[in-house]
Amino acid sequence: MRSPIFPLLILILLVGNHPAFPQAKQPIGLIETPLGNIYIQLSDETPKHKASFIQLAEAGYWDSLTFNRVIPNFVAQGGCPDTEEGFNDPEYLLEPEFHPNLKHRYGAVGAGRDNNPGKVSARCQFYIVQNKNGIPRLDGDYTIFGHVIKGMDIVDRIVAVDRDAKDEPISPVTLKVKILHLSADELKAIIGSI
Repeated sequence: MRSPIFPLLILILLVGNHPAFPQAKQPIGLIETPLGNIYIQLSDETPKHKASFIQLAEAGYWDSLTFNRVIPNFVAQGGCPDTEEGFNDPEYLLEPEFHPNLKHRYGAVGAGRDNNPGKVSARCQFYIVQNKNGIPRLDGDYTIFGHVIKGMDIVDRIVAVDRDAKDEPISPVTLKVKILHLSADELKAIIGSI
């Protein structure tokens, strides 16, 4: 005798793939720079950092800021500058969310922080790992909350710009961060197969 759940499963599969029913949309970070665009898949394993990134992007927080620290074979860092204010304002601090599946691989996106003992993130600052071998020594110390799915060639260009002794670009690399809500088909059209 066939289970009564079987017809329901067939119906779910048919409806889920039917063009009349819209696909679920997921938030994708878009960083626009003068050198090109960077697309970021946000991680469900770090829900507070994901929500924070979305909230700050939708508020336009980063739109007047820059990539302020760029180091070849290390990271491109953007957002609030490395100042005490950025690391002490409770509005911009977030408890760490470490997940064993999220590592400092090429293209990983993490939250900046100072050397505080609680490893609390400065949510107003993010970085993208540019070292092709990754930076495993940072795993479990800094929260990773996403990864670049298109635009690492742009990150490579950003870290190659002329910079001063503090690793700040001589000519500012401005950024504008948006959140795109995309279906799987829309995402595939932008970035190709993932």
